[in-house]
Amino acid sequence: MATVDLKDIKKSFGKVDVIHGVDMEIADGEFIVIVGPSGCGKSTLLRMVAGLETITSGELLIGGKRANDTEPMDRDIAMVFQNYALYPHMTVADNMAYGLKIAGMPKDQIKAKVQEAAKLLQLDHLLDRKPRELSGGQRQRVAMGRAIVREPSVFLFDEPLSNLDAKLRVQMRLEIKDLQAKLGITSLYVTHDQVEAMTMADRMIVMNGGVAEQIGTPLDVYERPQTIFAAQFIGSPSMNLMDGRIDGGQLKVNDVSLGPVDTREGDVTVGLRPEHVFADSAGVLRLNVHQSEPLGANTLLHGTLEGKAFTASLPGVHRMPGNDRDMSLNFASENLHLFDPKTGKRI
Repeated sequence: MATVDLKDIKKSFGKVDVIHGVDMEIADGEFIVIVGPSGCGKSTLLRMVAGLETITSGELLIGGKRANDTEPMDRDIAMVFQNYALYPHMTVADNMAYGLKIAGMPKDQIKAKVQEAAKLLQLDHLLDRKPRELSGGQRQRVAMGRAIVREPSVFLFDEPLSNLDAKLRVQMRLEIKDLQAKLGITSLYVTHDQVEAMTMADRMIVMNGGVAEQIGTPLDVYERPQTIFAAQFIGSPSMNLMDGRIDGGQLKVNDVSLGPVDTREGDVTVGLRPEHVFADSAGVLRLNVHQSEPLGANTLLHGTLEGKAFTASLPGVHRMPGNDRDMSLNFASENLHLFDPKTGKRI
C-alpha cells in the first residue's frame, strides 16, 4: 500500500502543453477517479504515474519516494487497460500467473496466489478456459486478477469498462469498488463517464484541456462546482445556464427576478440543475416545453426559458398535450449557482 503525491505535474509534447500542472495528495487506500471528456489529458496523467510517459516538470512521489525517473517495473504498480490484453493461447490460470512466472516466483506460491485471486473474483471455476470462451465481464475479471496477484502498492485503471454493455458496466463498477475496498489498495481510475466517477470515487479530479478544474468528493463537485465546466460535466442532464444580472441586490434573468442575493453587482451566469426545479403554478420561471421524455421514475421536459435552452427533470410521469406548452416552475434559492461569465469560476 502507498500514498501517491502529484506536485505541479506538467507534460508537454514539444511546444504543446497538454498537462498544465496538477497538485494532489492521494492517501493510502484512497480511490481516485480522473474524469473528463476525450482529449482532456486524463489518460496522459495516468500514464505519467505508470511511467509510460515522461514527466516534463513537477514531482511524482509513490510511497513517499520520488518516482519521476523510476522504471515502470520498479514502481510497484499494476495497470488494467480498456482492452483486456490477455494471451489468447493461455488459460485463465496461465494469464493470471504469467507476470509472477517472469518474476521467478516458485510454482507453489504462484498457484496459491492465483487460486486466492480467482476465488475473490469468482473465477475459480474458469481457470482452465481460454479467453475466447469467456464473456467480456469475465475477461475483465481475469485482467484484474492478473494485477491482483502481484499485490501492488497502486492500482491504475484506464477506462476498464468501456468495452462492456450498459448493464454489465453497472455490475462491474460495483464489483471493482467493492474489491478495492476489500484489498485497500490505492487506486487511480480514468473514465469519461461521469456516472462511474460519481458512484466509484472517494475523490475525483475533473480534467478539462489539461487543467484540473476541480478536485473533491463527488458530492462536493455536484453540490458546489467551482467552474462552469465542472458544473456542466458532473450531473445528468447537464446543469442549465442562464445569462443573469445582479442589480440592487436582486438577481434577474431578463426581466424575471429570481430573488435577493448577497454578492457583487453586475453580470453573472446563473446555474440551475434540471432536478432542482419543480412544477408550481405560482412559479417565477416559465418554461416553454418543446419535447418531453418520460423515463418512468422521472420525466425530462426540454424547451426554452427566457430564450435559452432549458431542461427540467420532474419526478413521476408528466404527459404534455402537444409541444410548445408553457409550464410554471419554481426552485429553492439555495440550489442556484452563480459564476463569473468571463472567468467561468464560481462566485
